[in-house]
Amino acid sequence: MTHHDGGELQEPRDDRPPPQKQPVFNLPFIIVAVLGFMIAIQIGSAYLMSDTTYEAFLFTFGFIPARYTIPLAQQGLEWLWTPVTYSFLHGGVEHILFNGLWLMAFGAPVARRIGTTRFILFWVISSAISAFGHAALDWSSITVLIGASGVVSALMGAACRFAFPPRGQRYHPSFGHLLPRQGIVQALTNKTVLIFTIAWLAGNALIAVGFPLFGDVGGEVAWDAHIFGFFFGFLFFGLFDPKVASGEKAASID
Repeated sequence: MTHHDGGELQEPRDDRPPPQKQPVFNLPFIIVAVLGFMIAIQIGSAYLMSDTTYEAFLFTFGFIPARYTIPLAQQGLEWLWTPVTYSFLHGGVEHILFNGLWLMAFGAPVARRIGTTRFILFWVISSAISAFGHAALDWSSITVLIGASGVVSALMGAACRFAFPPRGQRYHPSFGHLLPRQGIVQALTNKTVLIFTIAWLAGNALIAVGFPLFGDVGGEVAWDAHIFGFFFGFLFFGLFDPKVASGEKAASID
């Protein structure tokens, strides 16, 4: 619309700033760093190592359950770091792509919520819990466990405590990490959380009986590591979360 001012037609001014475009991938730095680290390891192991070197690399940084049946004094120090380092190794492009996509989906909101330091601590502990949960079913196994699937499963469990709000609330990537943390019982009575958890457990049950649906593609799937990781994240997320639970006095947002 135009208006008349002193005999001259002028277009109205719009002083509002142009809308800002939201980036397609707005990931926390720690998620980008972990993804970059895993990709660098994959490229190095796939293209810069001989078969012999790669086998030694897996022995040094992969998780082997049978390692813990041998007295620690009779072996090197690999037992000390492999419960964590295995989570950064992957068996191929499909494996790292799958875990990377789930890491972005569930790791990003958790990282935004608990911060970098707590996220690193969560990663270390959930990685070890997933590994030893897997080993608990067969301590004598010499199969090398690699992949971030256990940690990603723990992040899924953690996200179930806040990223699926009860009816009447809405999740949005820009503020979803600020939603109140639901209690364990409250989360289990949340229809969305319950359906997601049942579907996820059913998928792993199918993997356990021989149907490779998702997870550690390219090799035997450590479905047990997924389950231990998920329940660790779901049950113990409150220990890492500085935000108060739903129903309590709202925490300040910094």
